[in-house]
Amino acid sequence: MYDLIVIGGGPAGISGAVYAARKKIKTLIIATEIGGQSIVSPGIENWIGTLKISGLDLAKKFEDHIKLYKNNSLDIKKETVEEITEEKDYLNIKTNKGSYKGKTLLYTAGSVRRKIQIPGAEKFEHKGLTYCATCDGPVFAEMDVVVIGGGNAGFETALQLAEYTKSVTLLNRSSYYTADEITIKKTFENEKIKGILNANTTEFFGDTLLEGLKFEDENKKEHTLSTSGVFVEIGLIPSTKLLKNRVKLSETGKIITDPKTQRTSNNRIWAAGDCTDGLYHQNNIAAGDAVKALENLFFSIKKGEF
Repeated sequence: MYDLIVIGGGPAGISGAVYAARKKIKTLIIATEIGGQSIVSPGIENWIGTLKISGLDLAKKFEDHIKLYKNNSLDIKKETVEEITEEKDYLNIKTNKGSYKGKTLLYTAGSVRRKIQIPGAEKFEHKGLTYCATCDGPVFAEMDVVVIGGGNAGFETALQLAEYTKSVTLLNRSSYYTADEITIKKTFENEKIKGILNANTTEFFGDTLLEGLKFEDENKKEHTLSTSGVFVEIGLIPSTKLLKNRVKLSETGKIITDPKTQRTSNNRIWAAGDCTDGLYHQNNIAAGDAVKALENLFFSIKKGEF
């Protein structure tokens, strides 16, 4: 029986596990992999205290950190959670390899990439349409490519692709970008990158492979772009299916938490990171929210609530 089970290996999960271990709470962290969404990023420049680090290197540091406490007050399992059930005095976490009991739960399972839902999207996925520049970008060397999305992820993808493609066109459906101003400025200083606002992508076309896309401007006028590669960065979907009947979720499926404590509607469950209804989602915010959750959870345990 664990005092706490942490689900998720991103910045929130790692922060929670480290703080729990330092407080000598008997803890288990379960994660399919360590690193979270940022693992595919070639360069992270806003992780406090580190000028620049790749997602892979940050994931390695995460793993090294939790291993400091392994077999002391922290157990680590690289497994996939399949089901969460609740008994009278504990939660039961079933994975692809076993079952574990915990008095409390810190849920930090993050989110998955949102897929674009327009004609041709399903047909050309992995045939010119992709959701991972790090994985597939080099295939499009010396080609004209398109990035769909106006947030930090979209701009970072554009910068990454500009290193080896002929040109990058950034399409954003609204009249403004949501990325950080410093990132926007840095991106458009690159002559290989241009942006188009008010561009609502409506269709992907081609024969067996992607050949281009169509989009409408603010006046509903249709435009066509020829391209063999499209990289989609249009946001994330919270990974909260496992808690659907355990906690209250927002209309968009995010876990509703108390912003002061990160506690959910279920007395035994706290949550932090991209899976929650917090107003902003960043690595630093996820880590901070997890620490906040741990402080509150620790006092709940000490007060004998469980």
